[in-house]
Amino acid sequence: MTRTEASAAVAPAVPVVDSEAPADAAPPRRPLLARAAAELVGTAALVAVVVGSGIQATDLSRDVGVQLLANSLATVFGLGVLILLLGPVSGAHFNPVVTLADWWTGRRGGSGVTLRDAAVYIPAQIVGAIAGAILADAMFGEPLVEWSTHDRSAGHLLLGEVVATAGLILLIFGLARTDSLRFAPVAVASYIGAAYWFTSSTSFANPAVTIGRAFTDTFAGIAPGSVAGFIGMQIVGALVGLALVALIFMPDRTASERSAE
Repeated sequence: MTRTEASAAVAPAVPVVDSEAPADAAPPRRPLLARAAAELVGTAALVAVVVGSGIQATDLSRDVGVQLLANSLATVFGLGVLILLLGPVSGAHFNPVVTLADWWTGRRGGSGVTLRDAAVYIPAQIVGAIAGAILADAMFGEPLVEWSTHDRSAGHLLLGEVVATAGLILLIFGLARTDSLRFAPVAVASYIGAAYWFTSSTSFANPAVTIGRAFTDTFAGIAPGSVAGFIGMQIVGALVGLALVALIFMPDRTASERSAE
């Protein structure tokens, strides 16, 4: 997410349930302020991991393959920890397309975020991503804000973003449909790590992270002129991912529907 990361991200939060509450009571949700703070801090930390590990890798090795390996491993471990820590608070989206997909799939009375939640989550994610890039630059003595010169506008890179984002959305909401979100920290982090290598774009898969990485002219940066194209393809990828979720994880037919055939 994300991504590049991506994006990182899991779908609905898994709040702690009061053991004395009635069995059929809905679990309490954290205050929106706490959830927004979790999204801001989580996205900032994710971008700091991505950018910081990229700077460290280029300082330690001139081999681009080694640099990408170090960058991807740091992202896998960092993202897994962040999802595990912040998932119970906000859902650990860290990614506007995940937030919008969560709202879309839950808009008819589901357990996803509300439109109001999304309107708070997304700015928090963008601000967090920018702050994370600036923090990473500060830690390594780089200019705090320096627009990236790393052009990523080629068509094959844009296709890579569609694939990376579609796969991320399919994974997250597939886990939700199969009641397997408890595996999200490992599954999502593993997917992002793999997508670093099998997609041409190194899998940004995350509009907020894409914006944040434009603020650093380092290994993980993206030129401002390439940002709009990446975000556009991430949105397309999210739509493809949701379509695949609907197709692959369509609900079982009831007995009466089967007998009527």
